[in-house]
Amino acid sequence: MTVGIPIRQLWPEPSAQPLDDAALTAIYGRADRPHLRVNFVTSLDGALSVDGYSAGLSGEPDKRVFGLLRMLCDALVVAAGTLRHEGYRAVRLDERRRAWRRANGLAEYPTLVVVSGSLDLDPAQAAFADAPVRPVVLTHADADPPPGLTDVADVLRCGTDRVDLAAGLDELHRRGLSQLLCEGGPHLFGALTAADLVDELCLTVSPLLAGPGPARIIAGDAVPPRQLPLRHVLAADDGVLLLRHARP
Repeated sequence: MTVGIPIRQLWPEPSAQPLDDAALTAIYGRADRPHLRVNFVTSLDGALSVDGYSAGLSGEPDKRVFGLLRMLCDALVVAAGTLRHEGYRAVRLDERRRAWRRANGLAEYPTLVVVSGSLDLDPAQAAFADAPVRPVVLTHADADPPPGLTDVADVLRCGTDRVDLAAGLDELHRRGLSQLLCEGGPHLFGALTAADLVDELCLTVSPLLAGPGPARIIAGDAVPPRQLPLRHVLAADDGVLLLRHARP
């Protein structure tokens, strides 16, 4: 991975000066109310992955913003399928980012929140077993947890036969987790969009044509189109674009 690739703002206030982490933090920031931010990376032709994994689309600028968004959130929300497929480990931050969180009155680490309708989860996976903060699992009343899951995570039941995402997010807010970052996958993004719960999309566009085959960043049932106005455009010197769209 190339380190130190400059990122500059193109819009709305163009600047030739590279953005340091303090400037990026100010640009992305935290909302003053409960807020759900979604973060994805895609190819120029809309692919979600290369060879089945998102890592093939990601480079140093994307990883830099990826880590920054984790620093800014109260909780990291991910679908169980993405957790398994991408091999999530414990959500940890380096000392510099933990210091920023302490200075801003936040817990040292964000809480991992896993959305699962089947509870097909492995309590021994590092995301649970090695977590610095006890994770939360959002599921529904009909799901049975595997042995050991309740030893390593809080299981919250929201909905009867499927996960009620609106109720789940309300419960997270009651726990003080108001700034939420969702890293996918596509079906969770689709369900959140269908429930009109998405406040913001941070989209990294990799300068790559992946070709036919890979899925899009969103999946599920058809929903009415929703407007999400552009808030900023950043560009890295390797050709990556970093877009942020958010509700008014």
